Amino acid sequence: MAFWLADNPQNRHTDTIQRFDPRFWTVNFPRPMMASVTTIAPDALRVDAVFYHRDTLAGLIWESHDSLDHPLLAYVTNRSYRRLTLSFRWRSQGIKPLDAVHGPTLTIEGRDATGAPRSWFVRLWNYAQGTPEDAQIVLPFEQLNGGFLLPQEADPVWAGDIDRMFISLIAPDYDQSSAPLTNPAIGWVEMSDIRAEGQDAMLDIGDAMVPPHGLSMATAYDDSFNQTPERILRSIRALGYRGFINHYVGMSRYFRLEPTGNALMVSLSAPTAGEEFAAINQPCVRWHRDLAERCAAMGFELILSLSYELFDAHCWNDWKQRAENGDPALTGWQPPSALLSPAHAGAMGYLQAVAKEFVAIARDAGISLHFQVGEPWWWIMPDGRICLYDAAAQTAFASLSVPIPSIFGPQSPAQNAMLDHAGEILAQSTAALVQAARAEAGSDGLTSYLLAYLPTILDERAPEAKRANLPIGWAAPAFDVLQLEDYDWVIGGRFHATERGVATAVQRLSYPADQQHYFAGFVLNAADSDIWTNMTEALKQAESRAAAARFVWAYPQIARDGYVYFAEQEDDVQAFDDVVFPLALGREAAVAPEFMTKVVSLLSGHEKRNSEWADAKLHFDVASGIRSETDLQDLIAFFRSRRGAARGFRLRDPMDFSSHGMTGNPMPSDPRIGIGDGETTAFALVKRYGNPQPDPDGAQVRRITRPVDDSVTIALDGALVSNWTLQPLGIIAFDDPPPLGAIITAGFLFDVPVRFAADRLEANFATFAAGEFASVPLVEVKEAI
Repeated sequence: MAFWLADNPQNRHTDTIQRFDPRFWTVNFPRPMMASVTTIAPDALRVDAVFYHRDTLAGLIWESHDSLDHPLLAYVTNRSYRRLTLSFRWRSQGIKPLDAVHGPTLTIEGRDATGAPRSWFVRLWNYAQGTPEDAQIVLPFEQLNGGFLLPQEADPVWAGDIDRMFISLIAPDYDQSSAPLTNPAIGWVEMSDIRAEGQDAMLDIGDAMVPPHGLSMATAYDDSFNQTPERILRSIRALGYRGFINHYVGMSRYFRLEPTGNALMVSLSAPTAGEEFAAINQPCVRWHRDLAERCAAMGFELILSLSYELFDAHCWNDWKQRAENGDPALTGWQPPSALLSPAHAGAMGYLQAVAKEFVAIARDAGISLHFQVGEPWWWIMPDGRICLYDAAAQTAFASLSVPIPSIFGPQSPAQNAMLDHAGEILAQSTAALVQAARAEAGSDGLTSYLLAYLPTILDERAPEAKRANLPIGWAAPAFDVLQLEDYDWVIGGRFHATERGVATAVQRLSYPADQQHYFAGFVLNAADSDIWTNMTEALKQAESRAAAARFVWAYPQIARDGYVYFAEQEDDVQAFDDVVFPLALGREAAVAPEFMTKVVSLLSGHEKRNSEWADAKLHFDVASGIRSETDLQDLIAFFRSRRGAARGFRLRDPMDFSSHGMTGNPMPSDPRIGIGDGETTAFALVKRYGNPQPDPDGAQVRRITRPVDDSVTIALDGALVSNWTLQPLGIIAFDDPPPLGAIITAGFLFDVPVRFAADRLEANFATFAAGEFASVPLVEVKEAI
């Protein structure tokens, strides 16, 4: 397996698109309003919007620089719009009309002819023919003027250096006060027959197509609500992802809101004119219907994911989980989200209504129905307080309720009884949520999924937390598929923790490998792009566990960092066969270490020497080990199975195969492999040659990539430890970073990775019977590390 971060890729394959292609427009707006943009034809788009305040404005945006697409797929930057004309048909309803004051305005942001930053405000009605809600608009950028009244207020646009432009959309009752509207305003705009004509009417766009690699994609509406589904799916498919798209419907954008005093709270009130559902706002409905229909057309299986998380500003106070002192369970995101109480009938009824409506959207789109309950849990505060004390939960616990000051460490029998009951309440709530989704699916049927976040629910500091947050009530067949995520462990390279966590979850819940999915951690910040190395390794390990599907989380980070995943071809994967050359043949191998040193003789007679290799390259000849016809037959069979020089294999160097001296019994206090810094968890096995005193770093260091697995022992400051796992290519991965200054040592036996030096093996019985045999050379393989 391999990956590439395609930062500013050169010589990428390109195609062309018409500038202002509907797929690449976006929307933006302030909370709490909501808007979405979808493509309704190859030359048309639609914006749906809901407004809650009089001064709220949404923008339909075209960017000159594509900052959202993957670098292999983005369109090129062209800020010149001179001698270019944009035309389209405008239709709208429930939006301030074209001819009104504050009607739809094209804002152009860029620089004037002198390079000074400027903005221009172009009233679309000045360039329209038709009615205020159905007009043909033509925008010739070379002759375009800002200003409300033309020609007296004309403000000529300089179209040679434009960063972006956006069309403002507001409610019919817009004014500049922040007062709430009497009723939410539902509106839409359609732009069709979008045409760009003139100079630079076409743009180059990346047209890469990564071969399918077996991975699936995870997305979230909170991350992608501003883009068209067609744009997102184009990228996902082009980057090689197939099978499932696990789509988190989010916690902050999908809901309908109703006024309560001075606040807006999530609502299940009856839909008003222009709305289809009670729980989901209309822009979200339009966007997800388009997503589902396009997934069906492209062959993706869409998993709709709903969590117990809700944007705090719009969450009813009695729905929230709470700590014993009354603090609400809030995430660390800004602004925060709240965790809904599994014991609160109203909160759970709301989630069930949301689930049913999303399932209805998918069902009506004609796709297979998949529903995930995403990361349901009782929230644990950073200081260890578990949020089991909201009023509804306390009523449910009744006499079982006891104080739990901290979930960290052991708990009393009474505390464990409370945690067990919390797990029962959680399991009952998830079962009811899945049942509601199944009821909506009806005869179409539905596949159910549970996503469990292992680093929290299996935190080693809180051994009893799993009673509440990994309840036995989730055991198979409560769900059809168990999905596991381990973000914190992945970013720290704690792969052994993942192995143990998965094993614990499987043992507790009894889902076989073919009913498991794996989600690799995500890279939150661009500055931490090195985490992709750990993510790729985690995906590889999930494959070795035979997980039925593996997901990369999530698309926005993939696009931002240019992550490209490659599934290596079988021949590449099998280029090294992890088998040992027959010991009987290799035991008497001749060994020849080789360095490369450039020697330059100076006119003075002195020499200047430059060592080109940090480590020796070994050469072997195993001909002397062939002493019988059986040996000869074994050699020929082994040669053929390696396809000559094509495939590497292991060879035990008869003169050097141990960390202890050359051939001694290995000890955990043998060579130092590293010094703890309190952060690093992965260390490579090495062997040191030469006297390590007084400078152990002065010894010649050899990387060991083929240790004998069951021979490896590890010590910290001389004390044997077991909190580590052996990773491929001789990497020791600790569960937790060794302490600052700790000396890490290792003992091990090892083999040398080699291959046959040639594709031809000369052997015949006549020379063998005469006591002669041609050379059988092997050469060390320097493995990529």
